[in-house]
Amino acid sequence: MLDKPRSPKQLPSIELAILSDRVLEALIAGSIDGASNAFGRPLPSILLEDSWLWNFRLDQMRNDPSSSPWLVRVIIDADTREIVGHAGFHGPPDENGMVEVGYTIHPSYRRSGYATAALGALIAYAANQPPVRTVRASVSPDNAGSLATIAPYGFVQVGEQMDEIDGPELIYERPIP
Repeated sequence: MLDKPRSPKQLPSIELAILSDRVLEALIAGSIDGASNAFGRPLPSILLEDSWLWNFRLDQMRNDPSSSPWLVRVIIDADTREIVGHAGFHGPPDENGMVEVGYTIHPSYRRSGYATAALGALIAYAANQPPVRTVRASVSPDNAGSLATIAPYGFVQVGEQMDEIDGPELIYERPIP
């Protein structure tokens, strides 16, 4: 089973906590205090910068409430309890059992193993969901950090695409055993 990276590097211990529709609504409204109250603990103001994503994910939640566990979670360092980024899937599994991952690490926490740890946690979650057979990651060919993040998990390039927001992307997939 490939739920741990094939690398000797020690990864930070993390937790992933789902963001509810109430949290997303407050973030979209620009209220970090409201989002923190809805979440039950302080959230970093950097989350306000991703309102375009929160709008998109909130629309997904409203159109399909059962998709909520798949969409967006904050990444919490299990030792320091700091929120270091966010991660999730682009949606629930499609008709072929494929889910696509996404993750963002806040700038001051990058290059510390958080993305690799978050990706491992997402893969482990997906592996425990019966309909999931494949995990996908779409990465800009210039994003050396994300390419390095997916490499230890056995992702293989299966194609390319042009994303209307992000530009050219390489498509990588890995099966869920």
